[in-house]
Amino acid sequence: MESPFIVEPLGRAHDRAAFSCGVESLDQYLKTQATQDMRRYLAAVFVLIERATGTVAGYYTLCAASIEPAALPVELVSRLPAYEMLPATLIGRLAVDTRYHGQKLGAALLADALRRSYDNRTTIAAMAVVVDATDDSARAFYEHHGFTRFPSRPFRLHVPMATVKTLLKL
Repeated sequence: MESPFIVEPLGRAHDRAAFSCGVESLDQYLKTQATQDMRRYLAAVFVLIERATGTVAGYYTLCAASIEPAALPVELVSRLPAYEMLPATLIGRLAVDTRYHGQKLGAALLADALRRSYDNRTTIAAMAVVVDATDDSARAFYEHHGFTRFPSRPFRLHVPMATVKTLLKL
């Protein structure tokens, strides 16, 4: 059975005007900034579309990032080369419209973001996926899905790419 939703790159045909996730900065980003960031190669924006209506039910962004090794847990860094910076993929934003809350679409978006990050790791190297949680609830969501806090930044979390492979059951 085909899923009632599809994830695709944000395009001109996507109507974002009614999108409302309950966090004003995330709503405004999708409505006013996302296409500019895509044009400037600052972020790749993916939208979750309800097939039956064409409604934007959610979105996330991905971009390249780097991590200072000192910011990571010692047990992880001890297994890595002594590089000044380590490559990562950043999930910059992730939001679900309030009309679709409670349907596990946030988890579906996260799984899609992790899959894209993992699939691209050999094209653009990344040893981890990083996210900045906006609040305690968002942090709990990411921790539930295998992310770990950076020791010095409690709202910045990461998951090593090797763990992403396990999470995706690859």
